[in-house]
Amino acid sequence: MSAFAEFEKYDATGLAGLVRRKQLTAGELLEAAIDRITARNQAVNAVIMPLYDYAKQQIAAGLPIGPFTGVPFLLKDLTANVAGLRMTRGSKHFADSPPATVDSEHVTRLKRAGFVFYGRTNSCELGLSLTCEPQLYGPTKSPWDTTRISGGSSGGAAAATGARMTPLAHASDGFGSIRAPASCCGIVGLKPSRSRNTFAPFSGEGLAGCSTEHAVSLTVRDQAALLDATAGSGEGDPYVAPAPARRYAEEVGADPGRLRIAFSSKAPNGAKVDADCRRVLEETAKLCAELGHHVEEADPKIDGELAVPTFLTVACANTVINLASHPAGKPPKAEEFERITWEAGERGKRLSAPDYARATQTMHRLSRQMAAFHRDHDVLLTPALATKPPKLGWIDMMLADFDEYWRRVFAMSPFTVPFNLTGQPGLVLPLGQFADDGYPCNVQLVGRFGDEATLFRLGSQLEAARPWFQRLPPLARN
Repeated sequence: MSAFAEFEKYDATGLAGLVRRKQLTAGELLEAAIDRITARNQAVNAVIMPLYDYAKQQIAAGLPIGPFTGVPFLLKDLTANVAGLRMTRGSKHFADSPPATVDSEHVTRLKRAGFVFYGRTNSCELGLSLTCEPQLYGPTKSPWDTTRISGGSSGGAAAATGARMTPLAHASDGFGSIRAPASCCGIVGLKPSRSRNTFAPFSGEGLAGCSTEHAVSLTVRDQAALLDATAGSGEGDPYVAPAPARRYAEEVGADPGRLRIAFSSKAPNGAKVDADCRRVLEETAKLCAELGHHVEEADPKIDGELAVPTFLTVACANTVINLASHPAGKPPKAEEFERITWEAGERGKRLSAPDYARATQTMHRLSRQMAAFHRDHDVLLTPALATKPPKLGWIDMMLADFDEYWRRVFAMSPFTVPFNLTGQPGLVLPLGQFADDGYPCNVQLVGRFGDEATLFRLGSQLEAARPWFQRLPPLARN
């Protein structure tokens, strides 16, 4: 690479430090990031909308002084409204959407933090998958094995970060869409607590409170520092998450004390869990005990079998609205959508108001059941995924069988969706590897609602004890 050969050796916090100390300029960092997209993106198809001119204009106009001033940053092609930029939501129907007229509040906070937006990353259509293979842009591939999925819906963000095109990228998670791709690409992903980050000014919540925006990253400290920059309610929000006791960045490296940690490899939906996924979970539990925590195997007593059908009720009902949300008012047509997306909308039309109310009540019941579990346990450890990321084409949104499609989704990822329903924070870390080929294997840390702080303390402790930063995929080794 011609521009800043040391780029891969830094996370976003480290790059910001170089700019702050005037060792590098924002322009030099941008050129380094662009170099890496040029060299690596064709192999994984992560960045589908370069925004290099926009980035240069940001720098020329003068960047705000914030925790990430000058750091190149990729935005997902979903939820991140930027005035003057298009967003296609991974869909042929929305491909002709006009540029947004206003920034979302989340984007406003990202700008205030000093980020330089230099591209949009691939997303599945309307975020309705845990793979990233939209008909509009084609599949995004894992940088560890380009025959396998990168995860979804934030697959472009995760592949770009895993391939070290960027150290940190915008993502969102409605049923695992941060944590699944982070796990597929061997990096860090945090789904914050419900309402930790605002959806202002466009909506009060996403997917009845299941969805949230945040990021995928290379380190725990970047997750914490970013959440400090973006967290907090927006004007008119219907509810807010509990305020943290102090800045999240201060939790990184702080003594977590002797935590009460439970671990479980029992999938709530009864899905089979791969032996390597169980092994890495057990190794992590053992490591936690060696670090002085009280650790025991314990399964949460929740109505886990209701998680998937409850989520699908919420998702299908919301899809009806999303299909009809073209900014220019263009009516939806079946031929402009992938089969699973369209069928989700059709099923949503057949739902009744009591069906939807019953689903939200089930979400609340699951939340209370998990709150009871956390009376005795500070953190729950689970596998991040139940299997190694499958081959491209397996989770296909053009499948004719709607039920089989979702069976495949939740066979791979049964441990993510329950905590979208309960609103709890979930942090996935690449703490192990598959025995046959060294592919990363992530573990999920789940905290009680509103308690990202404990996850940052434990997560950073585990990162120090079993570091992963120097582990590069083949794509980023030259």
